[in-house]
Amino acid sequence: FEMSRNGQVFVVNNRVSNLEDIANMIRQRVPDARVCIGHGQMDPKQLESIVLEFMNYDYDVMVSTTIVENGVDIPNANTIIINNAHNYGLSDLHQMRGRVGRSNKKAFCYLIAPPLHLLPDDSRRRLQAICDFSDLASGFNIAMQDLDIRGAGNMLGAEQSGFIADLGYETYQKVLNEAMQELKEDEFASLFEEDDDTEEEETTTQKKSYTKDFAFVNETLFDSDMELLFPQIYVPNSSERMKLYKELDTIKDKTGLSTFRQHLLDRFGKIPKEAEDLMLVMPIRWAGRRLGVEKIMLRQEKMILHLVSNIESPYYQSTTFGKILNYAASNPRKVMIKNEGHCVVTIKTVQTVGECLAILEDMEASPSA
Repeated sequence: FEMSRNGQVFVVNNRVSNLEDIANMIRQRVPDARVCIGHGQMDPKQLESIVLEFMNYDYDVMVSTTIVENGVDIPNANTIIINNAHNYGLSDLHQMRGRVGRSNKKAFCYLIAPPLHLLPDDSRRRLQAICDFSDLASGFNIAMQDLDIRGAGNMLGAEQSGFIADLGYETYQKVLNEAMQELKEDEFASLFEEDDDTEEEETTTQKKSYTKDFAFVNETLFDSDMELLFPQIYVPNSSERMKLYKELDTIKDKTGLSTFRQHLLDRFGKIPKEAEDLMLVMPIRWAGRRLGVEKIMLRQEKMILHLVSNIESPYYQSTTFGKILNYAASNPRKVMIKNEGHCVVTIKTVQTVGECLAILEDMEASPSA
């Protein structure tokens, strides 16, 4: 029918290996058809030549892989036959269907697949969706149907997909919380301001106290060239070591760290120095967060603190920053402060993680400058 109205046809097959067989079958059944073959494994110049010849109407039928969905615009081609359509994604089918109907002629898209009752549920739903949403401007409906088929995930549950599945649920939650905190502090800061004005005097039995716990950084990263790990000789099983690292990273206070340490002693015996030093990293990170340190580096006997990167942050007018300045003024020979786009504090002759923790605790105890 397409040839009778001087039109052209795309025949799409998802395997390069049998393109020639399909082309020969078309030649046998439609002897008058001029058939060409195109696929991504061909020499680029040869493929370009074939596409240009097809556009110039040197061929009636192009047998190809899904390369036709990549922006091929031939208004004279108004029939497309997609073989094994159940193997394609919904977006692929929608894109390939869009290669025809690009002129004022009625277009046809044929999907060749096994009987629907023999197909997996997802494949059947994809084919049904591409048939149901065939009108103009139906792309949004197809996208929503595709999302429903693949699974959108549950923000508060175990069923995840896409970006969340790649990151992992806990990491995604961490990224999400950071984004929410950033919005609270910047774009929507006025909505979350606390009223610090003194309220009317209340009865002795009903008193309200208002506190403001403002964290300038959400998390402090720690980087070191020291051996900080659970040694293989101490915890032989690799998956068990990974569970311990993950559990350690979720601890939020000294009580939890003490419980974790006792758990190690009960299960694996005396804790080696590398593991003890690793556990000290947690209170270092807690102290760093309280001091507004985004990253702590302990390398070559130097401790480097990267403070809040936003130089416009209220952190630099806070008493927390004043404590760091006061500590630096009290130890001028070993502490140096530089501005490298953000404030960087370098402390010399720090040889152990224990010394690193002691310095941070001294900073916290230091009076504000």
